[in-house]
Amino acid sequence: MDLKKVIADIPDFPKPGILFRDITPILEDPRAYRAAVDGLAALLRGTPCDRLAAIESRGFILGGPLSLRLDRGLILVRKAGKLPRATVGESYDLEYGSAAIEVHRDSLKPGERVVVIDDLLATGGTAAAAGRLVRKCGGEVAAYLFMVELGGLGGRRQLADAPVFSLVVYD
Repeated sequence: MDLKKVIADIPDFPKPGILFRDITPILEDPRAYRAAVDGLAALLRGTPCDRLAAIESRGFILGGPLSLRLDRGLILVRKAGKLPRATVGESYDLEYGSAAIEVHRDSLKPGERVVVIDDLLATGGTAAAAGRLVRKCGGEVAAYLFMVELGGLGGRRQLADAPVFSLVVYD
């Protein structure tokens, strides 16, 4: 299935001059959603991994079914202050300001190979921070995995520490 035909292009959202790539039509269509999860699984073929680390919130939507499909545990990468147990955090820069993400300190064992997954790769800041979190916890980033990549924004450059796989790429 050509997922580019399912993704909705929304001009001038969230502000004039931006072309927003809306993945919700994929999630609304079970065949497209299944094709996305199947495609992501196929991209990981041959990549050894012990767990997936899904970035809040849309990474959860893909990471959940993919972790079940691959029979791998799912680590939740959440915004700071959202996890109930002891956490490890990492800050990263945004266009205007900064943000922080966290994982439970005991979510991963040293030496585990982790695939970081999110819905979209743009500038790469959030995924790079998630990769740093994996390494802080003693893990190894096996790969970064995205359903959509906005290639013109150069996010891959921030993720040079592991392979980057994207199902749909816009240049």
